[in-house]
Amino acid sequence: MTKTKTDSPVRQIAALPWRQRGKEVEFLLVTSRETRRWVIAKGNRMAELDDPQAAAQEAYEEAGVQGDIAARPVGHYRYDKRMKDGRAVPCVVDVYPLEVLIQLGSWPEFEQRTRKWMSRDEAASAVHEPDLASLLRSFKS
Repeated sequence: MTKTKTDSPVRQIAALPWRQRGKEVEFLLVTSRETRRWVIAKGNRMAELDDPQAAAQEAYEEAGVQGDIAARPVGHYRYDKRMKDGRAVPCVVDVYPLEVLIQLGSWPEFEQRTRKWMSRDEAASAVHEPDLASLLRSFKS
């Protein structure tokens, strides 16, 4: 898709599930449904929920975790969402840290995704979006 000046990016929200392991922070990544790449739980903004609540809902649906969601995003990243017809839609994703308190054994997208706890460096290397990798590397709990 050719980007023009009238194309504005789609705003999305994401949860960044994290936990403290000793002195180290770990992040919970999930695979995307289509390409099986490692991503964080994300989706479109929801009319009935504020952005932090919507991010927490995505974490529950996609990764099967619940916890304390931050009221403000820790940052954002950009990516091009690939559509089935081949178009690329530019997106900007606001990222809300979620300290994981509960990890469920089953969740809505359990059969569609794999989840994995990763160290800071492992997670930053696993994601494809450079802005998200930078956000992971600089995250402060």
